[in-house]
Amino acid sequence: RPNTRLPSSPTRAAQADLIGRYKMALTRIGLAGLAVMGQNLALNIAEKGFPISVYNRTTSKVDETVQRAKLEGNLPLYGFHDPASFVNSIQKPRVVIMLVKAGAPVDQTIATLAAHLEQGDCIVDGGNEWYENTERREKAMEERGLLYLGMGVSGGEEGARHGPSMMPGGSLEAYQYIEDILLKVSAQVPDSGPCVTYIGKGGSGNFVKMVHNGIEYGDMQLIAEAYDVLKSVGKLTNGELQQVFAEWNKGELLSFLVEITADIFSIKDDQGEGYLVDKVLDKTGMKGTGKWTVQQAAELSVAAPTIEASLDSRFLSGLKDERVAASKIFQGDYSSGETVNKAQLIEDVRKALYASKICSYAQGMNIIKAKSTEKGWGLNLGELARIWKGGCIIRASFLDRIKKAYDRNGELANLLIDPEFAQEIMDRQAAWRRVVCLAINNGVSTPGMSASLAYFDSYRRDRLPANLVQAQRDYFGAHTYERVDMPGSFHTEWYKIANSKI
Repeated sequence: RPNTRLPSSPTRAAQADLIGRYKMALTRIGLAGLAVMGQNLALNIAEKGFPISVYNRTTSKVDETVQRAKLEGNLPLYGFHDPASFVNSIQKPRVVIMLVKAGAPVDQTIATLAAHLEQGDCIVDGGNEWYENTERREKAMEERGLLYLGMGVSGGEEGARHGPSMMPGGSLEAYQYIEDILLKVSAQVPDSGPCVTYIGKGGSGNFVKMVHNGIEYGDMQLIAEAYDVLKSVGKLTNGELQQVFAEWNKGELLSFLVEITADIFSIKDDQGEGYLVDKVLDKTGMKGTGKWTVQQAAELSVAAPTIEASLDSRFLSGLKDERVAASKIFQGDYSSGETVNKAQLIEDVRKALYASKICSYAQGMNIIKAKSTEKGWGLNLGELARIWKGGCIIRASFLDRIKKAYDRNGELANLLIDPEFAQEIMDRQAAWRRVVCLAINNGVSTPGMSASLAYFDSYRRDRLPANLVQAQRDYFGAHTYERVDMPGSFHTEWYKIANSKI
C-alpha cells in the first residue's frame, strides 16, 4: 500500500483507515449506541461470526468497543466516528440496531441514521421503549420506505454479551432480515432452542418486554419478603440465608434471581466488617417499566395486585427519611413472642414464595393476553414462556411448566386453574397462610405475598362481597345492579325505603 497521507476530514479519514487499510468488505449489520448493553450485544454478534459496524455519538465509546473486540478474540467488529460512513459500511438491505435511552434520544438517533438510509433498510430499537412510541415510529418509517422493529432485550450486560432473551415485534419482513443473527445471538436452552421468536405486529415486542419487567418487579419483591421473614422472624444469619437460597435453587425455585440472591448473601464487605448486603441502603430504584405495567393493567381492567404491591414497595422504600422518623414514633415490640421452628419456617417460606410467584406470572400473562386481544396481535403465551427460559432476568425452571400449561390449553383463562398449577397451589396454601399470618403477627410487611394470597382467595370464591359495593353504588348514584335470580338491570330507591321505616 502506498505511503499516502490520509485526508484531514474525520469522515474520510475513518473510511480510508478502515476500508482502505483493511480493504474491509461490507458488514452484515450495524449497532448504534455503545453503553453497557450496546457494547456487549455488539461483541456477542461479532463473536457469533457476523461482521458488525458500530457507532456512538461519543466517539470514545467507539474506540473502547473496538479495543474490547481485539482483546476478546480479534472479533469482526468495526468502529465508525460518523453516521454516514457507519451506515455506508453495512450491506444492503441495511439493518441497524439502536440501543439508546428511551424517548427523545431514540427519535434523535433515528433522525441521524435515517438521513443516510435507503428504501428497504431497517432500524431495530433494542431499548425499553413505550410500545405506542414504537408503533408511531414504525408508521413514520413506513412512510419513508424504511422497516422498523421494536425489540425487547433482557438479561442485563451478561445476557447481552453471552445470550439474552429477545422479543422482536413490528415488521415481519424486518425480522426475517435478521432472524439468522438473532437465532444465534440469543440464549440457547438445550431442550427448547433459541430464546427468541417473532412476537407479533406493532409494538407487541416492547409491550411483552414491559410486562416481563413487571413480572420481574413482582419476583424480586417476593424474594425480598422471603428474606425479610427468614431474617426478622426466623433470625437466620447471612450465612444461613446463603445456604437456604442455594438449596432452593436446586428445586422448584431454580431461577436466575434465586441464584444471585444466594450469591449476594455470601459477599463480605471489603470496606468494613460484616456482609455487604447489610450496608446497602434500603431504597430501590426504578426506570419506569414496572409503573407502565401497572398502568396498563388498570387500563385493561386486569387485576395485578402482586405487581402493584411490588411497585408500591419501591415507592415506600424511597421514603427513607420519613420511615426513619416514623420508626421513632411507632416504637414498640412487634414480636408475637411465639417460638419459631426454624426448619419449619424455611420450608413454609419456600412454599409461600412459590405459590406467590405463580400468582405474579398469572397476572403478567393476563395483562399480555388482554392487550393481545385488544390490539389483535394474536400472541402465543406458551411461546413467550419458552423464550423466557434462558438469558433473561426472570428465567426459571418453572417457565417450562407455564409453557406446557398454555400448550395444553391455549385459551386458558388464568394460569391458576391449569390442573398442575391448581394442585401445586392447593398443596402449598396452608404454608402460605402460616407465613403471611406469622409476618403480620410480628409486624413484618409482606405486601407481595399478602396480595398474592388475597388474589388467589378472591379468584377461587364463587361469591364476593361485591354485591354490597354495587348496592352502595346504586344507593348514592343510581348506577343500577343485576340480580342473581332473574335477568335484567334494576334500580332501587334505597334511601326512600330505608327512611320510610323510621
